[in-house]
Amino acid sequence: MATAPILTRRTSHTGTTMLTDPKLLTLTQWLSPAYPVGAFSYSHGLEWAVEAGHVTDAASFAEWLRDILEQGTGRNDTILMAAAYRSTPEALTKVDALACAFASSKERLLETQAQGAAFCKVTAAIWGHMPPALTYPVALGHAAATQGIPLDQTAVMYLHAFASNLCAAAMRLVPLGQTEGNQVLHQLAPICEAVVAAALPLTTDDLGGACVLAEIASMKHETQYTRLFRT
Repeated sequence: MATAPILTRRTSHTGTTMLTDPKLLTLTQWLSPAYPVGAFSYSHGLEWAVEAGHVTDAASFAEWLRDILEQGTGRNDTILMAAAYRSTPEALTKVDALACAFASSKERLLETQAQGAAFCKVTAAIWGHMPPALTYPVALGHAAATQGIPLDQTAVMYLHAFASNLCAAAMRLVPLGQTEGNQVLHQLAPICEAVVAAALPLTTDDLGGACVLAEIASMKHETQYTRLFRT
């Protein structure tokens, strides 16, 4: 996948040559655990999948997460992010409404709206030029376009952050050791790039998924008796 170079040499005010690009640092900040979107409180249905015995170890978790990336939320969020990135301000609300419509359960809608609203709030306070609330991938796509951050890099890092968050949840729920969890993340990193390469040329007409059990998990989680996570 061809990407625009995001690392360039520049000179600081002290005359020191630096290899960082402010756009890369901005994107890293947005997707850092320190950015207050509350991603740590969501398991995307994984909590129920573990309780029901569908995810029991590193191998079954890796399979579960790969399906979500390739055939579920990962693919759809990339398509929605790309549509938001390319949208006019007038069309952005339609993309956001579509993102809400494709949330398969009450908890999935909560997950994308709550994180998106939090992202919009803090991003507007620091960078400005953000609507008061958007779904998470739409908010990130719009912010990246506003700041001139390459779409492909934004999408890959978003998917990697999404996978990283679920790996952290799996470490607590399955449970997995930290080494096992990071082995899964390392294993699936190329999948994030492949999903983005395949999804970026698509349009919202291509939205859809085949992760039926993951969608059921998000519905079952709503009534799960004991819960650590919001979804």
